[in-house]
Formats: sequence, structure tokens, C-alpha cells
Amino acid sequence: MKRENQSSVSKFLLLGLPIWPEQQDMFFSLFLGMYLTTVLGNLLIILLIRLDPRLHTPMYFFLSHLALSDVCFSSVTVPKMLTNMQTQDQSISYAECIAQMYFFIFFTVLDNFLLTSMAYDRYVAICHPLHYTNVMREGICTLLVTVSWLLSCGDALCQTLLLTQLSFCDDNTIPHFFCDLDVLLKLSCSDTSLNELAIFTVGLAVITLPLVCILVSYGCIGATILKVPSTKGVCKALSTCGSHLSVVSLYYGTIMGVYFSPLSSTSNDKDIITSVMYTVVTPLLNPFIYSLRNRDMKRALVKLFHKGAVLSQ
Repeated sequence: MKRENQSSVSKFLLLGLPIWPEQQDMFFSLFLGMYLTTVLGNLLIILLIRLDPRLHTPMYFFLSHLALSDVCFSSVTVPKMLTNMQTQDQSISYAECIAQMYFFIFFTVLDNFLLTSMAYDRYVAICHPLHYTNVMREGICTLLVTVSWLLSCGDALCQTLLLTQLSFCDDNTIPHFFCDLDVLLKLSCSDTSLNELAIFTVGLAVITLPLVCILVSYGCIGATILKVPSTKGVCKALSTCGSHLSVVSLYYGTIMGVYFSPLSSTSNDKDIITSVMYTVVTPLLNPFIYSLRNRDMKRALVKLFHKGAVLSQ
């Protein structure tokens, strides 16, 4: 399509969740409660790790960054969705839409790399326990987190810059509750072949490669556990990996339901529901998984409540 037949849009319309108007108030209250729980739960994890010296270890260092990423990840999409539900104003400016897409990609990729770093930490702790202190020293942990943030920024910037080169025609309706890259490409009247190539190379690489690394790490962990003769040793090894493995299964199980579908398929209610799972539900469950399945976190939480009770007297 020629350039003169195209028009750049100044705003988009987010259709939101596939719910009836009379259900808006109920779902608004539900998602508001889930969002506040997500923010408070993850901030509590960061606070516990900060205050308790026993949690100043590589695993909890990565966990604190994952909790921060989850807070930001939910804050990218949920507040706008709640605002649209309450005001019935479905519009979002072009700049806001591009910014939302950038940060959505950024924190999605960052979660992948942080989960991979945590898997590597568990691999070293179980498969090479005698070398754990030397391998997972503070400098290495800081480097892994720094690289994770930089790579996430690079991927999000690459996808965003490519998208800004596209033109959009009269159809500015987004059948979703946030500005998803896949949906925006379908609205464009420009050639999106370069964007699709970037998604299938850079985009999928930052999802599939970390997942492969996690699977390899747990394959080695499983092989090491099978060599342990004592049941106590097996239980201890499983307890150190249980929380992380639960989060990995929940996160990748939902995200693959969306991004491993063909790019040409239209967005439907199933895609939106799946997106709700990994943008709202997964960050909500992470604090509960790590606090309920982790003995150290439970002790830190009890210690914090006890200290608060003493100070209040």
C-alpha cells in the first residue's frame, strides 16, 4: 500500500476483557484486589530479603529482582485496564500504547532471564555444592542480573523501534486489554515481514533459549538427585527447587499458550484469558508460592511480624 493511502493514528481503542457491561463492577473489584495483592505481596518479599541477613544469599538476591519485575510487569497493563473498566474510556494514545508495549516486552523478557539465573543457582547448589561459594559469588550474581536487565532492554527496544517504522490505517481498534505487539502488527497497513522476522529470531530466542537452559539445569539436578542414596537428601534437594520449579511451570505454561500460536491467527477470547493468566495471575501467585513453600521465607515473615508486635507495644 502506498504511503499516501495511509494515515497515522493518534490513538487506539482497547476493547478490554470479553465481559458483559453489567459484570464490569464485579471484575473491576476482582482485578483491583488481585493487583493490590500482587504489589503488596512482592514488595513484602523484597522487604523480607532486605531485612533478614539469613536471606542475603544468591537465590534470594535473584528472587528480590524477580519480585520487583513482577510488580512492574503487572503495573504495565493492569492499572490501564482498571481505568478503562471504571471510566468506560477505551482510548489510549499512540505514545502510551508504544510505551506500554515496550515495558511489557521488557519485563516479560526480564522474567525469563531471572528465572534462568535462579535455575543456574539451584544447579550449582545441588550439582556442585563444594564450589557453590566460589561460583555464585556476589560479583557473578550482580553480573547475571545486570546482563538480564540489559538484554531485556535491548530486545524491547529492538521490537519497539521496528514497530514505530510502521504505518497504521483507519482501523485502530485493539481487541485486547493492552497493546500487544502481535495485535498491533495485524493493525498495520505496512509490510510487517521484518517485524515478524525479529519476533521469530530475537523474540523467540529470549523465551526458548532460557527455557532450554532451565530444562538442562533441572535435567542435571534430577540426575544428581537420583545418585543420592538417602531419602533425606532427596527431600532436601527437592525442597530447594520446589518453589522455583512451580513458578517456572506456571509462567511458561501460560505464556507458551499465547506466543507459540501462529502469528496470523486473530486474537480471540482464549488468547485474552491466557494473557490474563500470565499478566495478572502469575505475578499474584509468585509471592504465595515462595512464602508458603519456603521455610526461610516463613521464618523471616514470622520474625518481621514479631518485631512489629514488639514495637507496637
